[in-house]
Amino acid sequence: MVNSDSSPPPLLVATGLCKSFGGIKAVQDAEIQVTCGSITGLIGPNGAGKTTLFNLLSNFIRPDKGRVIFDGKPIQHLPPHQIAREGLVRTFQVARALSRLSVLDNMLLAAQKQTGEKFWQVQFQPLVIAKEEKQHRERAMAILESVGLASKATDYAGSLSGGQRKLLEIGRALMANPKLILLDEPAAGVNPRLIDEICDRIVSWNKAGMTFLIIEHNMDVIMSLCNRVWVMAEGKNLADGTPEEIQCHPKVLEAYLGK
Repeated sequence: MVNSDSSPPPLLVATGLCKSFGGIKAVQDAEIQVTCGSITGLIGPNGAGKTTLFNLLSNFIRPDKGRVIFDGKPIQHLPPHQIAREGLVRTFQVARALSRLSVLDNMLLAAQKQTGEKFWQVQFQPLVIAKEEKQHRERAMAILESVGLASKATDYAGSLSGGQRKLLEIGRALMANPKLILLDEPAAGVNPRLIDEICDRIVSWNKAGMTFLIIEHNMDVIMSLCNRVWVMAEGKNLADGTPEEIQCHPKVLEAYLGK
């Protein structure tokens, strides 16, 4: 896609996405664009199809039809782990962590393309692997510092609070060197003080060049963070625009307030 203006190109473009479960049309001809370097929001009432759309973008669920272009390449045919290696990484509404591993070990598991993953390289490249592991540990600790969890590095991940698990999951996503992170309700179940901290860190990472697509029911979070907001209702696109435009959009108000 070629832009006619000087705005950054879209990093992610999805068109015509459809997914049905039995007779239920969860997503119907949905589209979305995420501009490189932006924080883009995805909102809608409960049951609007937002998380299903995330699952389709990351191919955790295969679309019945539609197309997803990421960084100029179609990815709807790729398995989720390959999509992650291409640079599109997601988090989940309920933060997932390996509870009986340390916080640091959870981070290290997310490092991509590790030499030691292949048996023969373990045998013939031990020095390379040792150097790489040292670099991964240093990077993991730097990211844990950035999410405020460095002091918890040796603790079991299962001992973290819900908000801290959200921060760990975001940190683990950053460990994968992504181009785009899909955040599914980063503020859900988090106390207000930690919500502010998560938002501040998202802004900092965005200023450093990271692109985000965020599902969130907390409208204060969406309106304070996002450059552009897409709205879904009943599995379909309802509206898109700036936060200010969305706040007074008649169809959005009707979907949320029933007016």
